[in-house]
Amino acid sequence: MSGSLGRAAAAAAATALLRWGRGVGGGLRGPGVRAAGSGGSGSSEHLDALVKKDKVVVFLKGTPEQPQCGFSNAVVQILRLHGVRDYAAYNVLDDPQLRQGIKDYSNWPTIPQVYLNGEFVGGCDILLQMHQNGDLVEELKKLGIRSALLDEAKDQDSK
Repeated sequence: MSGSLGRAAAAAAATALLRWGRGVGGGLRGPGVRAAGSGGSGSSEHLDALVKKDKVVVFLKGTPEQPQCGFSNAVVQILRLHGVRDYAAYNVLDDPQLRQGIKDYSNWPTIPQVYLNGEFVGGCDILLQMHQNGDLVEELKKLGIRSALLDEAKDQDSK
């Protein structure tokens, strides 16, 4: 765990993540979340364009408002905890070609899949690890996104 985040903020984030992972909590749509249609294509060229279109792109089962699996829900909640509101989300359940195409494109067998600045990061387990060890804060910073956890840590330190 990165010392800059503070233990209290990390504990609160982990508790919130576990609570939301069990399906507790309200709607998830942030002001900048764009649930996008897949365009019906799983071609490599189409997928390349999708992952490079936005700074943060997530392929998940369901939507950010209604994830259809616990792993997709966890990814949405991790992004939410960091204050990431502006990202593209693609529901692979709506398009079998997209679902298989993104697995082939990334050479990664599972959904959800997270891309930062056009680069494949991984799935839920890797994003959770990055969240826990502070790497996600640094990766978001490279994209010009300030993690909300930095503000929480600062608030905790000032008390």
